[in-house]
Parts: sequence; structure tokens; C-alpha cells
Amino acid sequence: MTSPLEQKKIKIAGPSVVTANRTWDGIVVYRTAAKSWSADLSEAAIVRNSDEAKALLAESVADDVGAIGPYIAPVQVGADGKVEPGNLREQIRRTGVTIGQPVQV
Repeated sequence: MTSPLEQKKIKIAGPSVVTANRTWDGIVVYRTAAKSWSADLSEAAIVRNSDEAKALLAESVADDVGAIGPYIAPVQVGADGKVEPGNLREQIRRTGVTIGQPVQV
């Protein structure tokens, strides 16, 4: 959970979303404009300034039943409106493990 002190220091350098992990299965989820959680990044509420980010994060932290560990993550919005993770960490979280499956001998 983000402390109130950390929330005051939020700086946004571009479009961002709030992401967390769903409580019952650990799946990566994103906060939506409808104040719910979705595993689909395209449904995430996108914020573009610090005040919007603080408000969305505060709302997300209060909903600790649906998801845990919410934080702000950068995204990239293409010219076609497609939303993609904005850094390597979020790409990995979205796609899963970074190693291959064990080789069967």
C-alpha cells in the first residue's frame, strides 16, 4: 500500500494507469473509470496529471477487497488509441514469466 507521504510526491511524465494484483488469484488488474478492476489494459482509466493520479490511486487503495498493492504505472497510447505498457516492468507483469517452460526429457 502506498503511504500518504508517497502519494504527495506523485509525478506523472505521461499517460498512466493504476495497476494492482487481484486478491483471489494474483492476476494483474487495472483500475477502470467505472471504479472496478479489469484484467484488460484497454479498459483502464488513463490519467495524465498528478492530481488525477492521486485521486485514482486513493480510490484504488480504499478498494483493498478487489485488489492489493495498487500503484501508478506508465502506459503508451498509440495513434490508434491502443494502450500498451509503458515500461519493461509492466510488459513483464502483463505477459507473465520471462523464462521458458522446463524441457521435458
